Amino acid sequence: MAFYGIASNLVNYLTTQLHEDTVSSVRNVNNWSGSVWLTPVLGAYIADSYLGRFWTFTISSLIYVMGMMLLTMAVSLKSFKPSCSNGICNKASSSQIAFFYISLYIIAIGSGGTKPNISTFGADQFDDFDPQEKKLKASFFNWWMFSSFLGALVATLGLVYIQENLGWGLGYGIPTVGLILSLFIFYFGTPMYRHKVSKTKSPARDLCQIPIAAYKNRKAQLPSNPSELHEFEPQHYINSGKRQMYHTPIFRFLDKAAIKDGNNMDASMRPPCTVTQVEGTKLVIGMVMIWLVTLIPSTIWAQINTLFVKQGTTLDRSLGQQFHIPAASLGSFVTLSMLLSVPMYDRYFVPLVRARTKNPRGITLLQRLGIGFVVQVIAIAIAYAVEVRRMRVIRVHHLNGPKEIVPMSIFWLLPQYVLLGIADVFNAIGLLEFFYDQSPEEMQSLGTTFFTSGIGVGNFLNSFLVTMVDKITGRNGGKSWIGNNLNDCHLDYYYGFLLVISAINLGAFLWASCKYVYKRESVEVKEGCVDLVEGKAIATSPLGLQV
Repeated sequence: MAFYGIASNLVNYLTTQLHEDTVSSVRNVNNWSGSVWLTPVLGAYIADSYLGRFWTFTISSLIYVMGMMLLTMAVSLKSFKPSCSNGICNKASSSQIAFFYISLYIIAIGSGGTKPNISTFGADQFDDFDPQEKKLKASFFNWWMFSSFLGALVATLGLVYIQENLGWGLGYGIPTVGLILSLFIFYFGTPMYRHKVSKTKSPARDLCQIPIAAYKNRKAQLPSNPSELHEFEPQHYINSGKRQMYHTPIFRFLDKAAIKDGNNMDASMRPPCTVTQVEGTKLVIGMVMIWLVTLIPSTIWAQINTLFVKQGTTLDRSLGQQFHIPAASLGSFVTLSMLLSVPMYDRYFVPLVRARTKNPRGITLLQRLGIGFVVQVIAIAIAYAVEVRRMRVIRVHHLNGPKEIVPMSIFWLLPQYVLLGIADVFNAIGLLEFFYDQSPEEMQSLGTTFFTSGIGVGNFLNSFLVTMVDKITGRNGGKSWIGNNLNDCHLDYYYGFLLVISAINLGAFLWASCKYVYKRESVEVKEGCVDLVEGKAIATSPLGLQV
């Protein structure tokens, strides 16, 4: 609620209160959102390597609260806001702008430790070795995101209206109080939490060590049988509780890091890397391939809080004679479609498909992402068609003024919002689960930052695209595709451009998903257990557990 209470209507605050132009406000919103979603990379590294998830979240949440309190002051106190007289407002001073943006970026720093750690800390509460808890964990991320969507719904329906009609201070003060209350609830449960003990001081070290060792052994010959590569005895994994990974045939060059008699033995007198270490690095490289094809979908998602909102302000927003719908409130339909789709997906779709595929998830993680990306392409195609119609209505009625209302209901935008919400049930939740599930055991907080950083880079990419498109199309006196006056520009061309790159990106995703090899782990234990491969239960011997 706190995050979406800011993000969903920030573009309107920047244009109406700080008097920024359209391109600058879109760019600043994207840059801030990008920072919010990128700082988790640092927060996850600190959690996995030093403080653990609980303490990283604890410290970061206090920073988050401080940022929210400062932001509430920035929009409430007269000395921090531009002065107005007779309906004419002055531009914000340098100190006012600085205080506002410092508050925003303190929140971004706080997000760095909260976003990647609270969801993984929640997943840690389930025991992978208990069949019932393992089953419950398969639904955890669906319901985790469901609760997040509830907060977003309150923000887009209630807080946005309060901000525009009752005051920005109250609109930011309510989520600040809500955040403080939620932290009290979290800390109240502290005695009951399970804490996952880190078994490696620097889990990301292998990401550098493996390629270097493989390069040193580049002239060595790989054995024909992978079992001849260096690996610890099963007793090592029994004693340490770590998970042993099976060898996979992808990225074969990295296998040279595990050659028993390679150059690294002679040069440094260190034992070669193990197959498990090599496979962990392969997993990360494979996830990078998937991560790259999530950037364009994240760019599409960035339109919800920026251009979609500005587009909505030009349309007829009246509902009856007295009430006008805030343009940003239409984002609530993204949330509503998510809230309706998650239970349907979890309670009906998964059991129905599971009966056919025998996969506890119903479909594989990458199949889930693919469905979401297809729905998103359809959504941006509809957004393009609606904008083409809006431009036609503008031409018919000879509208040119930036504040003239187009005689076309804002509910024409509804299909694109609803479809993006449905798409997110597949790709947002699917990505969070994918990166958590496929990360090496000691890097699961860092692994989930593939999800958050993808959103962050997508926002920065949208900021870059908006800026470059505006400069290129508006040079030499040309009509910019994205101008301050949305009634006299070519936003339809920009949506068409997004549609083309989305379709190309979908093809790239299909290629990457065909190349991807799912994680296969083995945990050696002292008692009998079951075998799980990509979520499918299989009978096995007493000593192996594959996940």
